[in-house]
Amino acid sequence: MNTFKPVLLAIAAACLSLLGVALYLQHGLDMKPCPLCVMQRYAFAAIALICLLCATLPRPAARAGAGFGLLAALAGAGIAGWHLWVKAHPEVSCGVDPLETALNQIPSAELLPFLFKANGFCSADYAPILGLSIPMWALLWFALFAIVLGRMAFKTTR
Repeated sequence: MNTFKPVLLAIAAACLSLLGVALYLQHGLDMKPCPLCVMQRYAFAAIALICLLCATLPRPAARAGAGFGLLAALAGAGIAGWHLWVKAHPEVSCGVDPLETALNQIPSAELLPFLFKANGFCSADYAPILGLSIPMWALLWFALFAIVLGRMAFKTTR
C-alpha cells in the first residue's frame, strides 16, 4: 500500500496550518514573534515545501525527500529547544537581538513581512496554550514530524 503521498500531504497541511496559527497569534492576539519564532516558521515552511514537492515524485525520490524533511524537522526541533532554554534563562535575551536585524534583512522577510518579520523578544512570557508554551508546542510538532519523516526515509521495503 502506497501511503507516502497522503502522509507527505498531511504533514504539509499540518505545517501550513501551524503557520496559520502563528499568524493568528501574531495578528489576532498581538503576540509579536521573536527571531527564534521566525526561524521556527522557516523550518515549518521548509518542511511543508519539501513534503509538497516530494508528494509529486516517485516513491524512491519521495523517500530521499522525506530525509530532507527529517533534516528540516530536526533543525526546527533544535531551534525550539534553544528557544525553551532562552525562556528558562531570560537574562540571555535582553534588548534587541542582533539575530533580529539579520533575519529582517532576508529577502523573504522583506517580501512577506507579515509572516517572517521578527519584532518581539524571545523571553516574552505569553500565556500557555492548553498548558504548553508556544516553543513547547513547536518542539512537540517538530518531534512528531521528525519521527514520521525518519520512519518514511529509513523504512526498509519488503
